Amino acid sequence: MSEQTFRSGFVCLVGRPNAGKSTLANALVGQKIAIASDKPQTTRHVVRGIITRPDGQLVLIDTPGLHRPRTLLGERLNDVVRETWSEVDVIAVCLPSDQRVGPGDTYLVEQIAHLRSRPALVALATKSDLVGGERLARHLLDIQGLEEKLGITWAHIVPVSALTGAQVDEVADVLIGLLPPGPHYYPDEEFTDEPEEQLVAELIREAVLGEVRDELPHSIAVVVDEMHMRPDRPEDRPLLDIWASMIVERDSQKGIVIGHRGERLRDVGTRARQQISHLLGVPVHLDLQVKVLKDWQRDPKYLNRLGF
Repeated sequence: MSEQTFRSGFVCLVGRPNAGKSTLANALVGQKIAIASDKPQTTRHVVRGIITRPDGQLVLIDTPGLHRPRTLLGERLNDVVRETWSEVDVIAVCLPSDQRVGPGDTYLVEQIAHLRSRPALVALATKSDLVGGERLARHLLDIQGLEEKLGITWAHIVPVSALTGAQVDEVADVLIGLLPPGPHYYPDEEFTDEPEEQLVAELIREAVLGEVRDELPHSIAVVVDEMHMRPDRPEDRPLLDIWASMIVERDSQKGIVIGHRGERLRDVGTRARQQISHLLGVPVHLDLQVKVLKDWQRDPKYLNRLGF
């Protein structure tokens, strides 16, 4: 046995919507495992990223943002967050440095404080590159103030910028240091346990979120209908065929996604195809359709069909 104890376990990134969780998850893993957007509730399912080092293996779980639900989908996403909290070794709370510690943050940490078996807690002052030193210092003091206010103890408080990479390695050090001794859960080369179809669907959704701005972000879901390598291609010229459907709630939304003479749909397809090809390392042919499932976010049958 080596002198250095190998540690392994599970860490959950939490925070209110748009706190920088997904961007930080990608920076820690060094690969894109979660889509990022400036729109709240971008993350809709639990994403696992795997960080393997000589001293340990950290399974990083990026969850949807806890929020006040307005639909059945929102209620189910909140349930996912709370279930995940009870199964991890460490909870890392993302508190963006460019925003004050507000009621939403207090509510979130208060919910964690009420857990019967509370994991170790770490506070991450995300987006630290967006503020100056004096503002950051005040923010860190406000985070520390939550200890007495809510009856918790932060194991560490760490400022970090996923955008510039500042303190990202330090965050990994802190998180692995809080894990118990344990085994390799995954092979060294794996960086996520997400099925390729799910990764592809999320990249398509990221592409369409980038196009529709604030017009209908929460009304879009993406399903990969079929995905396989095209047969009879030479080994040096592979091609991955993907057929996917973008699901919206109303016919008017379908028109928004397609755009004038199909221009927006083509732009989404181009952006998504480039991202998918980069991730999977193979040329991609992408066939996108837009389908309407009326009020799918409120319909248990549709939610089950879409995997929520």
